[in-house]
Amino acid sequence: MLKPFFVVYILAAQWAIAQEAAVVKFDRVHALIESQSDGINVINFWATWCAPCVKEIPLFEALNAKNDPTIKVTLINLDFVEKLDKVNLFISRKNMKSEVLLLDEIDYNSWIDKVDKRWGGAIPATLVINQKTGQRRFIDRPLGEGDLEKMIFELRNQ
Repeated sequence: MLKPFFVVYILAAQWAIAQEAAVVKFDRVHALIESQSDGINVINFWATWCAPCVKEIPLFEALNAKNDPTIKVTLINLDFVEKLDKVNLFISRKNMKSEVLLLDEIDYNSWIDKVDKRWGGAIPATLVINQKTGQRRFIDRPLGEGDLEKMIFELRNQ
C-alpha cells in the first residue's frame, strides 16, 4: 500500500520542480549575447501569443535535448511580466527543458538594436553566436527544419 503512495509522491515532486521562466532585465540578455565562452549561444525571442513562435519551439527543444555541452539554448519570452503565470503554465504543458527568461522591458526600442541592428522587432527572431569567433547569424522569421543546424554548422566552420 505504501509503494503506490510513494510513486505518486515522486511524480508530484517532479511536477513541482518543473522549469519556470526567470524574470530578467535586458542586461542579463546582453550578458548572454556578449558571453566569452567557447561555445555556440542560440537565443530565441518568442511569445506565447505568437503562433509561429510556438510552432518552432520544438526545434529549440530538440537541439537542447542533444545535451551538446558546446551549445547553449536560451528562449527569451516577450510576454508582459504580468503574464508570468501563463508563461510558466505554457512551459509546463509543453514540458520545456531549455532555459526560459521572461524579458521585463516595455521599451523595446531601447534594446532591440542591441540584439541586432537589422532587427525591426518582429518575432520569432533567433540569434546564433559563435562566442569564440564572435561570428553571428540573425533571423527574424520562423525557422524551418534544419535551419538551426545549418546556422550552427556555418558558424563552427568559419
